[in-house]
Order: sequence, then structure tokens, then C-alpha cells
Amino acid sequence: MKKVDLERIEKAIFEILEAVGENPNREGLRETPGRVSRMYAELLEGMRHEPTEYVKSIFHEKYDEIVLLRDIPFYSICEHHLMPFIGKAHVAYLPDGQVLGVSKLARVVDSFARRLQVQERLTDQIADFLMQNLKPQGVSVVLEASHSCMTIRGIKKPGAMMVTSALRGTFKKDPRSRAEVLTLMHADRK
Repeated sequence: MKKVDLERIEKAIFEILEAVGENPNREGLRETPGRVSRMYAELLEGMRHEPTEYVKSIFHEKYDEIVLLRDIPFYSICEHHLMPFIGKAHVAYLPDGQVLGVSKLARVVDSFARRLQVQERLTDQIADFLMQNLKPQGVSVVLEASHSCMTIRGIKKPGAMMVTSALRGTFKKDPRSRAEVLTLMHADRK
């Protein structure tokens, strides 16, 4: 994986500050290019991680009911405006002899979220990855996020929440399974 060029980002941020009419050498901005370069390296660290490292410890279990981890906080960077979108992921699967450690589900979400993204692709990537690597009977992923590119700029609609879903396997094919998993994902919600 390609390493982040912190020095190049710093130079670019210096140029942006000048382009918007600021003095990048003034006291409050002197360290800003370095801070921003380190911030981008951190926020986009998923670009340098292979999520397959999180599915190495799969456990063999006869459990054949829904496994759901909901309200997984995540943040990502919208590739259209380089602004954050922040939300919660709800990830479920129906095992077929294999289960994954619960923290690994959250790590898979982070691995894909911490990249330049669009929410629709992020939702599909998580679902497809789990289907391919866990080989479950089905996967359901629902993401709810607020996009700063539309809440603080452009149309300026704070509070608007984008919801995307990806259903695979039995959750896509069987209406009863679909209804059950979506009900569990949204149980106790107001």
C-alpha cells in the first residue's frame, strides 16, 4: 500500500491557506499544514489496511440464528467534497457454521469507512466482504449518517440523515428473514 506523503499534503494546505487569502505564517496557522496532513493520514488509514486481517479468527459454531451488532459508530470522508460523514452502522449475519468475534465486525466497518467514500459503496463493501469471508447464509448492513457536505454547506439541512442498506443471501431472498433482521436492527427506536 502506498504511504501517505505528509510533506506533500502540508505544501498543499499551505497553498490553500494562501489561496483563500490567509497568511499561513501567522501564529495561529503556522502549524496547521502539519496538523491537517496528520489528520488526513489518520482519517484515511483504512486505505492502508486489509480487512481480511480481521477475519482470521473465525470460530466454528453450530449457531444458526441472527447475529447483530448495531449502533457501531463510524466516520468517513466524502470523496466528492472531502468532508466527513458520521453515523452508525448496523451489521447482521446469519451464520452457516462460522461466527466472527464481535469486535471484528466493528473493525471491518472502520476498515472500509476510513477511506475516501460514498455511503452507498461503503454499505455494499461491508456486506460483500462479510458474505465472501464468513460465507454466512445472509448479511444485512444498514448505515445511517449525517453528511457535513449537505448540513453545513450547499443546501444546509442539519439533522438530515441518509440511510442505506445492503441485503445479501437469505435476507434478500426471504421476506420473513428480511423483516426479522430489519425489525431487530430498529427495535427500541423512537
